[in-house]
Amino acid sequence: MNESYASSAFHSHVFLGEGHEKSERKTWAVIWLCGIMMVAEIVGGLLFGSIALVADGLHMSTHAGALLLAALAYTYARKHADNPSFSFGTGKFGDLAGFTSAIILTMISLLIGYESISRIFEPVPIHFAEAIPVAILGLAVNIASAWLLSGGDHHHGHGHGHAHEEHAHDESHEMKTDTGIIVLEVFEDGLPPRFRLRTQTGPALSAQTVSVETVRPDGSRQLFAFKDCGTYLESIEEIPEPHEFNARVKLGAQTYAVAFEEHERAQGAAHRDNNMRAAMVHVIADAAVSVLVIVGLLLARSFGWLWMDPLAGIIGAIVIANWAFSLIRDTAAILLDMNPDKTMAEKLRQTIECDGDKVADLHLWRLGPGHLGAVVSILTAEATRGQDYYRERLTRFQSLSHLTIEVLHKG
Repeated sequence: MNESYASSAFHSHVFLGEGHEKSERKTWAVIWLCGIMMVAEIVGGLLFGSIALVADGLHMSTHAGALLLAALAYTYARKHADNPSFSFGTGKFGDLAGFTSAIILTMISLLIGYESISRIFEPVPIHFAEAIPVAILGLAVNIASAWLLSGGDHHHGHGHGHAHEEHAHDESHEMKTDTGIIVLEVFEDGLPPRFRLRTQTGPALSAQTVSVETVRPDGSRQLFAFKDCGTYLESIEEIPEPHEFNARVKLGAQTYAVAFEEHERAQGAAHRDNNMRAAMVHVIADAAVSVLVIVGLLLARSFGWLWMDPLAGIIGAIVIANWAFSLIRDTAAILLDMNPDKTMAEKLRQTIECDGDKVADLHLWRLGPGHLGAVVSILTAEATRGQDYYRERLTRFQSLSHLTIEVLHKG
């Protein structure tokens, strides 16, 4: 018997990264900044006869052009996110833009390297009075651009006991008690993982009358005492990994049982926004080159070491080429549907095979930042096990945004 399933005919194929629209707005803001500086430098250079300003203005145009590629990718992916022509959504547009940007960065590094080596053998006069201020101005623009792209805000909290509802946790459970509703959660955002207990309705809890005992699948037990943190209670002891256990919550004379499961999320490359990464690499690479140029110009002016300027260019070219290679490697892997998280793939296999079933085929690939797709073919001797059974087993893999399951029954 063969049973195949592909979620639902009506499930979403929107696989954009978290904060997609915010990243889009930030990228357009940096483009406006670079565009204004580009016009100001070119006009100023023509008015005041500074070829250095004109040259930096033209350089700024290439910078803005590269960022424009990132912004257009964000915009196009958002506008066409529901377009059925894209079988798996538009989540990879950012990776495509990142790959293209990396190619552009490689060409820029080769151009800088060629020009720098040429100037070692054929030195040209350096106008320090113009070149140094322009390099400093370019560095300032790049710092401002990096600040805008990073968001300029870090208000998401760092675990200091306030607004804990905004923090991430593994799992949250509500318990209906005789006095009201109590919420137990595993909290680990910016802190070692600990239990947190808070009252949703009813009187405040007392740390002296509360405890939690965990019972793990291997039978091991651990008792957790609590301390008062104002609006909630927090366990004194840290929770060891993995966070998969039954918890017996004692509130005074009453005991309540809740089950925690370890939620698996994709790590590393599977979550990375390569479009924003490419934009940041452009900005940071430009800033790094500006720093090297400033140092080279200052040393050349102070000690007459004219070779320091092209040497700074060569170092900058190597740094940019290294970053570009890393970006090409990572984005190409996604565009070619390589496995983005081998650890998760192995955990998927172990979860399915732990009860005697066999994974006949498994494919895992990235659909967009934080979104993975999987196709799993399972061989089982249990006639009652269908796709619903295995779908329930795999619910803890939260990054699986598109899951197709095929069940093959023996005999």
